Amino acid sequence: MKLYDFIQSIDSFCSYDNPWTFKTEPEIDGSHGSYPDKREINSLIRNGIINVDKPPGPTSHEVAFWIKQRLSLNRVGHGGTLELL
Repeated sequence: MKLYDFIQSIDSFCSYDNPWTFKTEPEIDGSHGSYPDKREINSLIRNGIINVDKPPGPTSHEVAFWIKQRLSLNRVGHGGTLELL
C-alpha cells in the first residue's frame, strides 16, 4: 500500500474532504545531472563557485589569478569586490 492510498483511506474513514498536496524529492536518472555530494571533486572545482574572504592588500584580479594557478584552471573570474578602507 502506497502512502497516498493510506492517507486517502484514513481521510475517507474520518470523512475528511479537503485535498492534499504531496511534495516528493525529484528522481534523477543519471543522464541529466547528479547530486552534488556524488560529484567528483574535479567537477565541483571546474563548475563551482569558491567564496573568498579577500584580505586587504591584493587586488581581486590577483586573488583570481592565484586561484587559477593553484587549481590549474583555464578560466577564473570574480563577481566584484567590497573593500573597506
